[in-house]
Amino acid sequence: MTVFYCAKCGTALTGDLIALPVVPNVDDPDHGRDKKTGQARSTVPHGHYAIDPDPWGAPYVAAAAPRRLARSTGRELLRTGAAATVSVGWRDSVVVHPDDVLPRLEPFTLEDNWLGCCGPTGAYGPNLACFCGSRLATWAADCMGPNELHFDPVRVYAWHGGGLTEGP
Repeated sequence: MTVFYCAKCGTALTGDLIALPVVPNVDDPDHGRDKKTGQARSTVPHGHYAIDPDPWGAPYVAAAAPRRLARSTGRELLRTGAAATVSVGWRDSVVVHPDDVLPRLEPFTLEDNWLGCCGPTGAYGPNLACFCGSRLATWAADCMGPNELHFDPVRVYAWHGGGLTEGP
């Protein structure tokens, strides 16, 4: 079991979570979508976490050539008005179920980082902060994309029950 903490103040951000070997793909992002909110079901099941080795979220840079995905994973963030961009955001972010964290974090809104018709898009950088003010997570839950909460791997640390480790 693993608990994640704020690296700035030491506040527990999660309860005990079980590691998954990989971040699950979403075969059909519309399957299980909440009818009231439009939000997809969470990529990571409640009570679990996974480490995402790929870049995720803001910032974005222009792609050398237009990217074509052979098959969608259902986890791509959509950015309106930005064609042919790729993420150069965090690598090795910790992906958790939003319900495992949200009561312990506060929305941090600055310009466009909370925009979305049904929830935050996550496409404009960190939008959740610890009570101490550390902007340490990005939640994407708009109807156009996945429902994922990513911890910045530099701003959290994990307790694995047997010892303290930095990062994920």
